[in-house]
Amino acid sequence: MEDFDLQSAPAAGDDCIIISLKCISQSDPLLKASYTKLAYGLWKAGDIILPSPGKHHGLAPERPGRNNKVKLVSPAELPRRGKGGTLASRQALLHSLCHIECCAIDLAWDIIARFGADPDYAANLPRDFYSDWIQVAEDEARHFSLLLLRLQAAGLDYGSLAAHDGLWESAMETAGSLAARLSVEHAVHEARGLDILPQTIARFRAGGDNESADLLENVIYNEEISHCGAGVRWLKHLYGVATQQGSGSSGGGQQQDNSGHKNSTADVPKERSSNVPDWIVDANQYSTVEGWFHSLVRKHFHGFLKPPFNDEARKKAGFLPDWYLPLAAAPAPAGAAIEPVSVAANR
Repeated sequence: MEDFDLQSAPAAGDDCIIISLKCISQSDPLLKASYTKLAYGLWKAGDIILPSPGKHHGLAPERPGRNNKVKLVSPAELPRRGKGGTLASRQALLHSLCHIECCAIDLAWDIIARFGADPDYAANLPRDFYSDWIQVAEDEARHFSLLLLRLQAAGLDYGSLAAHDGLWESAMETAGSLAARLSVEHAVHEARGLDILPQTIARFRAGGDNESADLLENVIYNEEISHCGAGVRWLKHLYGVATQQGSGSSGGGQQQDNSGHKNSTADVPKERSSNVPDWIVDANQYSTVEGWFHSLVRKHFHGFLKPPFNDEARKKAGFLPDWYLPLAAAPAPAGAAIEPVSVAANR
């Protein structure tokens, strides 16, 4: 077992797996955000190095550091947050948003710590992969800090209300697959946040909290579009790598069925090379990245994607209707409130 002080601050000469682990390990959310901003600055200055492929593999934690002042309960135990018409409702909305952003810091670092150290993936992840997710982590830390100020201005602090750990629990269901993590956490859940955010902004405005509405509309909204875009972009990258490398098998030809799945014309495919990662073999079963995405979501996400969709924001993220409409439930009645999907809450 490698031995380092994960409670120490990120420092010049650390590699990006170590800074990820240091940030995830912090239980104090303010320190987590502070370490994240420090790590981002060091990375931008060129003071953080890339790890050797496979180094630090297996060190990503099962649970991140969490402040015991934040009481975690099941989603079913949480009271409804309301529509922002009362102070208590706005406090609940802001507290929920703070919690989501705190969890999102961990998710951005976890994708680096868990998969950047995995030899099945690391050799195929360029520097831009680490840059994108370090940027996402910094964005989420900044969002958390700004929303915390709004929550404090409303008379509460983070931990004043209960929260749930559904986002992290969902992430752990994809802990064995970078492709599934990108598809579910960073495409499906991020896009659901984009669907919900305009309604959340409107609720703050209707309740007279224009400062919170402006923060969400002018800062957080566009940055969350870029986060969804990162999920889509890096799934496309994995698919491109997989199709270039092939599945490592030498069976017969393949033909496509209507779902985008490839059907082998050979009765028994020949044995594939043992050093080809499973994700490459899996990706090569699909003739399009969208077909692979549909398979990953159906396997790792519970239920259908619920309309109405924010098609404009999704398009800006590169998340087009042919990605999500085949996974959608029936349209909601006109004028219906947009409810969070699965564990995504407002994300």
